[in-house]
Amino acid sequence: MILTGYSGFVGQNILRHTEKNNKGIIIPLSLRNDLPEILPEANSMIHLAGKAHDLKNSADSQVYFDINYGLTKELFDRFLQSDINDFIYFSSVKAVADTVEGKLTEDAEPEPATAYGQSKLQAEQYLLSKILPEGKRLFILRPCMIHGPGNKGNLNLLYKVVKLGIPYPLGAFHNRRSFLSIDNLLFILNRILTDFSIPGGVYHLADDEALSTTEVIRIIADASKIKARIWAVSSNLITNLAKIGDKAHLPLNSERLKKLTESYEVNNEKIKDALAVKELPVSVREGLAITIKSFRIHNF
Repeated sequence: MILTGYSGFVGQNILRHTEKNNKGIIIPLSLRNDLPEILPEANSMIHLAGKAHDLKNSADSQVYFDINYGLTKELFDRFLQSDINDFIYFSSVKAVADTVEGKLTEDAEPEPATAYGQSKLQAEQYLLSKILPEGKRLFILRPCMIHGPGNKGNLNLLYKVVKLGIPYPLGAFHNRRSFLSIDNLLFILNRILTDFSIPGGVYHLADDEALSTTEVIRIIADASKIKARIWAVSSNLITNLAKIGDKAHLPLNSERLKKLTESYEVNNEKIKDALAVKELPVSVREGLAITIKSFRIHNF
């Protein structure tokens, strides 16, 4: 198996999982230098490498397209000329939408709002435009927020807030957000790589259930053995305070309030149908608890 992006969170978990379970040999492929004209011999290729979403919006937009589209195009062209059977491209749900009403499905018309999402979508469109030689499969995987032990993303920030005993004042908001545990991701990858009856295609990846941010706060508190401090302050009052924050440049503003309270629910029925499973092995609550407990152990 050829793996790009092996130094990142997902890549390191794939490496450890493969080694621990004797799932074969992984050939790390760095994209920092020129790509080899002829790829190493392998049965499959997992393409993780890319320019990650910049939450501060400080990156040059063209960089996203050079890396997320340009390098993916070069790599896929070489794949088509090789004897490798499977190409697994890690895209993102942000290639489809930055805000979601209802549940996001694979049938949704893509309207990415950022250079990150647009570059991922452009790469997807190029891959899908090519005719695959017989015996090859293409998987475009669109995960939502991936988490697990060792990950220091947004969940870690919420964990620090809860650990400090800071009250969460947005309990009156009832959003629904999807997550993806690294264990469920590894389960899906293993099935794809070992079951050749699974058809290629575009698949959204998420745990089976979505949670509100308030529920996530409670899970963090339980896993940390801390009492959750949740205040259900009037949503109208909070919204008005956020508008004041816009003008006065306060920590709570409309944009930050939106990120904390908006819904982003991802439908995972298509991948479960392809795998012929009714549910993924790890529930969203179990997965989040595992991640939070790892923060305690490693003092993140």
